[in-house]
Amino acid sequence: MGRAEYVEVRVKAALNRVEGMPFRWSLNPYRGCRHGCGYCYARITHTYYDLDLAADFERVIFVKVNLPEVLRAELSRPGWKRELVAIGTATDPYQPVEARYRVTRRCLEVFARRANPLSLTTKGTLVVRDIDLFQELTRAADFAVNISLISLRPEVWRRLEPHTPAPASRLRAVERLASAGIRVNVFVAPILPGLTDRPEDLGAVIRAAADHGAAGVYPGVLRLGPGIKEFFLEQVGRQFPGLRPYYQALYAGGPNPPPSYRREVAARVEALAARVSFKTLPPRPAPLGCQLPLPLEVGRL
Repeated sequence: MGRAEYVEVRVKAALNRVEGMPFRWSLNPYRGCRHGCGYCYARITHTYYDLDLAADFERVIFVKVNLPEVLRAELSRPGWKRELVAIGTATDPYQPVEARYRVTRRCLEVFARRANPLSLTTKGTLVVRDIDLFQELTRAADFAVNISLISLRPEVWRRLEPHTPAPASRLRAVERLASAGIRVNVFVAPILPGLTDRPEDLGAVIRAAADHGAAGVYPGVLRLGPGIKEFFLEQVGRQFPGLRPYYQALYAGGPNPPPSYRREVAARVEALAARVSFKTLPPRPAPLGCQLPLPLEVGRL
């Protein structure tokens, strides 16, 4: 991964309308991501701007510098119904550039002032910086932080998520958030066939999540859309060469593995999660009536 190029952009709209999901709106403060996860579906969006989905996605990061101001205007419209918004559905809101620009934090301040239901998904341990705002949101609205953690095995982390915080660091972030009274879930997503789907691997993540105060775990099996499929198969061929034929066969029918495989993995996670005790939290504020988004690896920029 080469030296980062941060491109400041001004946007005309903040919230993205989402179809076919349990939430209708998403927000992404950045486009592109320094985390470099080999399976990231959002890579394809860089090709819309004549950039490549490999090095450019990790190197050229677009910073939506005026996003908080645009968001404030959108949430102030008379027609806005304080619906649930999901942050971080495409690229990570707590990737390293957030420490400099604080776009995510400034957007959180807007949501907190409006007491707007919100969920936030990240791999970044910088998330603990904003515990004060999370506590404010927790008191006022339906709110949760979701930490993505696919494996505790160093060889998987280093090869497929090379520039993310270590799994142990993410678990410490879970613990700090939970200790502060924040609802924090662990997204075991994406589950990678042949790499992170074994009962012993899933069980290790689930036990660690419970031990560190998570309120729950949610699975999501790897989806490989056009463009990302070819890129990820190349990554697998280089990092885990013995698995490439398996992936080619498993994903031969489309972007998802067969339903039988997905049902098997879901049942496995459910059985493993039933063996541990997750943190019990007070009910969410009732008047807003929103539900958390499912842990699917989907979203729009």
